[in-house]
Amino acid sequence: MIISASRRTDIPAFYSDWIIERIRSGFALVRNPFNPRQVSKVTLNPEAVDSLVFWTKDPKNMLDKLSYLKDYCYYFQFTITPYDRSVEPGLRDKGNIIETFKKLADRIGRERVIWRYDPIIVSEQFNLAYHFRAFEKMVDLLQGHTEKCVISFLDYYKKISSGLRRLGLRRPERDEIRDVVRFFAGKAKDAGIRIETCSEEEDLDEFGITHGSCIDGNLINRLTGRNKQYSKDRYQRSACRCVESVDIGSYNTCLHRCSYCYANFSQKMIYRNYGRYDSKSPILCSRLDAGDTITERKE
Repeated sequence: MIISASRRTDIPAFYSDWIIERIRSGFALVRNPFNPRQVSKVTLNPEAVDSLVFWTKDPKNMLDKLSYLKDYCYYFQFTITPYDRSVEPGLRDKGNIIETFKKLADRIGRERVIWRYDPIIVSEQFNLAYHFRAFEKMVDLLQGHTEKCVISFLDYYKKISSGLRRLGLRRPERDEIRDVVRFFAGKAKDAGIRIETCSEEEDLDEFGITHGSCIDGNLINRLTGRNKQYSKDRYQRSACRCVESVDIGSYNTCLHRCSYCYANFSQKMIYRNYGRYDSKSPILCSRLDAGDTITERKE
């Protein structure tokens, strides 16, 4: 079983104490986001977990906890984008975050820290020239600290569309996409960094950019020395190449509050849920209620 921690929130940034408590306890409880009374019990014992996959924009709070992960295969999907606080209001200074990226890669190996430059958004401020300058600078800083960069282009979700329009943010047009990837591919190749796309239909093979999988069975086999066959995750979008995983996060709990994020759709709920956070609770930002039904998740 592969554990995703988490597409729904930034556990390393805000809930590192919780994930370590769950690892110590050997399980986590997860509410079904479509039926909150249904709760799954997910085992986190090392024998049952093929890999932990962490998704984060700032894992500074995990750096002193890596020793608790010694019995696990794990890697980080680490997003660093060039946007300011008008788009990503909850993030630290990007220069400091890049230093955190380097420290993490130095400790666990660059193959286990995947750089995500996504989503790529354009506006009057964040035009193509802006992205070219930003990407070139980041490549120079991250060279030697990662093997792969994952890119994607803005997806429109109904719950975030009004905020995007208010900020003048949009997905690049097809010609703009090809201009971006042409520039990115050249810079990344020179730095020894491979580029893959995330959940994109567009075929970019001519630029040396392939379709990738963020929950990556091939990478997990490489890290573990196994040769295990993993099935595609049927619950993700059709363009997604990820293999099956179990997510242990909760929606509306990420304090980064990025304007393009599909996992947050109510700031009021974010702060309400965060107010319920208890690192000792088996459920993130929640607790068991009398009407809950717990089902053991099959390994």
